[in-house]
Amino acid sequence: MFNLRSITVDMNEQTAWVQTGATLGELYYSIWKKSKVHAFPAGVCPTVGVGGHVSGAGYGNMLRKYGLTTDNVVDARIVDVNGRILDKNSMGEDLFWAIRGGGGASFGVILAYKINLVSVPETISVFWVERTLEENATDIVYRWQQVAPTTDENLFMRMLIQPSTSKVNKGAKTIKATIIAEFLGKADDVVALLGKEFPELGLKKEDVKEMSWIDSVLWWNQNNGTPEFLLDRNPNSANYVRRKSDYVQTPIPKARLEWLWQRIIENGRPGMVFNPYGGKMNKIPITETAFAHRAGNLFKIQYSVTWEDGGIEAENNNTAEIRNLYRLMTPFVSKNPRSAYLNYRDLDIGVSHSGSYAEGKVYGVKYFNQNFDRLVKVKTAVDPQNFFRNEQSIPTLSSK
Repeated sequence: MFNLRSITVDMNEQTAWVQTGATLGELYYSIWKKSKVHAFPAGVCPTVGVGGHVSGAGYGNMLRKYGLTTDNVVDARIVDVNGRILDKNSMGEDLFWAIRGGGGASFGVILAYKINLVSVPETISVFWVERTLEENATDIVYRWQQVAPTTDENLFMRMLIQPSTSKVNKGAKTIKATIIAEFLGKADDVVALLGKEFPELGLKKEDVKEMSWIDSVLWWNQNNGTPEFLLDRNPNSANYVRRKSDYVQTPIPKARLEWLWQRIIENGRPGMVFNPYGGKMNKIPITETAFAHRAGNLFKIQYSVTWEDGGIEAENNNTAEIRNLYRLMTPFVSKNPRSAYLNYRDLDIGVSHSGSYAEGKVYGVKYFNQNFDRLVKVKTAVDPQNFFRNEQSIPTLSSK
């Protein structure tokens, strides 16, 4: 799809048509060229393609204010199994519902999305704070679970949990908690807010940087250059990665966190990224789009391991470690089903060999919860022969 990459921004409507082969970086750059106080609430990685990101309910650091990418889609163009190009009106309500969070690859070839732009202030505040176990990290992680999903919806505080080397006890292993945050407002306001709600963090004015929205996009990528950086579709390096996901609905007690730290240190390299929900995510009904993980979820976990060496041994070792961390987290995450996030495709949670409903339900209810059966009905109606399929696609109902 990478040749289909046109972007048309309409500031009168405050919308944009974006072809699915465009990257997020190209979209952000195109919006910035037209307006310094508009944005789109999508992910922080500029080389991600729009198509899969949006259809799988991609998210970014404004999801507590504006929801997911798919919550801001108002039209689409899709090629169906019969070769017809359909828009929102001609595809019908059900298919339009399905391709907003249900993934596009099960239903057709999505050519473009029409999106609503969102308003951002001229000044945005960001901060990056690291703490180890010797620096009160356990108290910070425990308190983060209560504050991050409930605070002002203009504040998004991502938290990374990683095994690390202690600065105090030379050579000893420890846990590092890193909070990377964006606030749609001034530094004084976020410092005052967290001084009341999150004193354990000890945030100071000098910890916070004020900048424009487009500069904040660069900041998240640790880039101090110009917005033209966002147009680079050819990164000159790549790593091997494995990602898994979970949802947390009850805060993890402090005593259990201390148990968990030791297990993570023993396990090896994988870490976790906690992404807070709340705000807008609590206000959108579960059935509004195919994406079902809304109210009731405090935060989503991304399990993460990255390595550079090729070869089956490195892959096996890192895969075993991330699977073990996922297993250790079982008591603390959602149950019946243990939910997962579609855009972190995880073949460990189930695959389809025959395209049957029974096989598809194994992973389908984890990705989509109660929305799975509606997705199956839409799939059966628009692609009854299951032409568009992969190892984790939506199955059809048997003709029997």
